Amino acid sequence: MKTQADWETQVKNLLKAELKKRGVTYAQLVDKLAAIGVSESEPNVRNKLARGKFTAVFLFQCLEAIGTNSLRLSD
Repeated sequence: MKTQADWETQVKNLLKAELKKRGVTYAQLVDKLAAIGVSESEPNVRNKLARGKFTAVFLFQCLEAIGTNSLRLSD
Protein backbone atom coordinates (compact mmCIF):
# COMPACT_ATOMS: atom_id res chain seq x y z
CA MET A 1 0.00 0.00 0.00
CA LYS A 2 1.27 3.49 -0.87
CA THR A 3 2.08 5.97 1.85
CA GLN A 4 1.19 9.66 1.73
CA ALA A 5 4.80 10.37 0.77
CA ASP A 6 4.54 7.87 -2.10
CA TRP A 7 1.45 9.64 -3.45
CA GLU A 8 3.13 13.05 -3.15
CA THR A 9 6.19 11.78 -5.01
CA GLN A 10 4.04 10.30 -7.77
CA VAL A 11 2.13 13.55 -8.30
CA LYS A 12 5.29 15.65 -8.11
CA ASN A 13 7.02 13.46 -10.69
CA LEU A 14 3.97 13.53 -12.96
CA LEU A 15 3.93 17.33 -13.05
CA LYS A 16 7.70 17.58 -13.46
CA ALA A 17 7.54 15.10 -16.36
CA GLU A 18 4.84 17.17 -18.07
CA LEU A 19 6.95 20.31 -17.68
CA LYS A 20 10.04 18.55 -19.04
CA LYS A 21 8.12 17.01 -21.95
CA ARG A 22 7.08 20.51 -23.02
CA GLY A 23 10.41 22.15 -22.21
CA VAL A 24 8.78 24.51 -19.69
CA THR A 25 10.99 25.99 -16.97
CA TYR A 26 9.66 27.12 -13.61
CA ALA A 27 10.01 30.76 -14.71
CA GLN A 28 8.01 30.01 -17.86
CA LEU A 29 5.41 28.17 -15.79
CA VAL A 30 4.98 31.26 -13.59
CA ASP A 31 4.37 33.35 -16.75
CA LYS A 32 1.93 30.79 -18.14
CA LEU A 33 0.07 30.65 -14.82
CA ALA A 34 -0.16 34.46 -14.81
CA ALA A 35 -1.66 34.30 -18.32
CA ILE A 36 -4.58 32.28 -16.92
CA GLY A 37 -4.97 34.54 -13.88
CA VAL A 38 -2.98 32.54 -11.32
CA SER A 39 -0.43 34.53 -9.33
CA GLU A 40 2.58 32.50 -8.17
CA SER A 41 6.23 33.37 -7.65
CA GLU A 42 9.02 31.24 -9.07
CA PRO A 43 10.42 30.37 -5.61
CA ASN A 44 6.94 29.34 -4.46
CA VAL A 45 6.46 27.07 -7.50
CA ARG A 46 9.93 25.61 -7.05
CA ASN A 47 9.21 24.86 -3.37
CA LYS A 48 5.82 23.29 -4.09
CA LEU A 49 7.33 20.96 -6.66
CA ALA A 50 10.33 20.14 -4.49
CA ARG A 51 8.10 19.19 -1.56
CA GLY A 52 5.46 17.51 -3.68
CA LYS A 53 2.79 19.10 -1.52
CA PHE A 54 0.27 21.10 -3.48
CA THR A 55 -3.45 21.05 -4.08
CA ALA A 56 -5.26 19.34 -6.91
CA VAL A 57 -6.33 22.83 -7.97
CA PHE A 58 -2.68 23.89 -8.36
CA LEU A 59 -1.96 20.72 -10.35
CA PHE A 60 -4.86 21.41 -12.71
CA GLN A 61 -3.87 25.07 -13.05
CA CYS A 62 -0.33 24.04 -14.05
CA LEU A 63 -1.55 21.42 -16.50
CA GLU A 64 -3.99 23.88 -18.06
CA ALA A 65 -1.31 26.59 -18.26
CA ILE A 66 1.15 24.34 -20.12
CA GLY A 67 -1.48 22.95 -22.47
CA THR A 68 -1.83 19.39 -21.16
CA ASN A 69 -5.03 17.89 -22.52
CA SER A 70 -4.65 14.38 -21.17
CA LEU A 71 -2.51 12.42 -18.73
CA ARG A 72 -1.36 8.84 -18.52
CA LEU A 73 -1.15 7.81 -14.88
CA SER A 74 0.69 4.54 -15.41
CA ASP A 75 2.45 2.58 -18.13
